Amino acid sequence: MTIGVVVFPGSNCEYDALVAVQSLGVDAEFIWHTSTDVEGFDGVILPGGFAHGDYLRPGALARFSPVMEAVAAFASSGGAVLGICNGFQVLTEAGLLPGALQKNIGLTFLCQPTTLIVQSTSSVLTRGATKGQELVVPINHFSGAYTCDDATFASLEAHDQIVLRYKENPNGSRGDIAGVCNVEGNVVGLMPHPERAMSTLLGSDDGRILLEGFVRAPVGAR
Repeated sequence: MTIGVVVFPGSNCEYDALVAVQSLGVDAEFIWHTSTDVEGFDGVILPGGFAHGDYLRPGALARFSPVMEAVAAFASSGGAVLGICNGFQVLTEAGLLPGALQKNIGLTFLCQPTTLIVQSTSSVLTRGATKGQELVVPINHFSGAYTCDDATFASLEAHDQIVLRYKENPNGSRGDIAGVCNVEGNVVGLMPHPERAMSTLLGSDDGRILLEGFVRAPVGAR
C-alpha cells in the first residue's frame, strides 16, 4: 500500500497525516497540488490546514488545483479518498461529496476533543469500526458546521452516507454530522482529525480504528 497526501499552499496537517499512516505500516508520500496524476497510489488523503489561505471560502480555490482533476478521476475509478477538515471542505467544493461546510455556530474557533458515534461502516474510513461505537477524536476548525438542503439530507440518510455523528454537537452541524461519504463509500470527508488521535499518550488512539480501515480499504468499499 502507498498513500498519497496532497499538499496545498496553506496545508498544515500534511506531516501529521503522513506520519499517522506510516505508523500503520504503509508507505506514504506527498503529492504537490500542481501534480496532474496520482498514478501509483492506493489511496489519497487531503489533509487539514488553510488551503490558499481560505480566501473566498475554505477549499473554494484548492478545488481548482491541477491535482483535483486527477483525484476526481481516481475516485471515479473506485480509489479510496479521504478529506480531513480542510480536505473535507475541498471535497465538497469539488463536488466529490454532497453538502457544504459553514462557520461554526457562535462564530467560534473550536479546538477540543469530541466524541464521535459511528453511524455507518459502509465506507473506506469506517469499515473497521462497529456501528454505534464511540470514538474520541479532536476537532480544530472555524468553518466546520456541515449543511445541506432537505433533499440532500434525506438522500444521505437513505443511502447510508452519514458515517460519523457528534455525540454532543459542538458546531451546529446539521443532524450532528461529523463525516459523510459518497454513495459508493470510497470517498469520505470528516471534520475531526483522526491523525491526531493515534496514541493514548496524546489523549486517544481511536483515530487508528478509522485510518487502519482506510489504508487497508480495497477498491470499491461497498
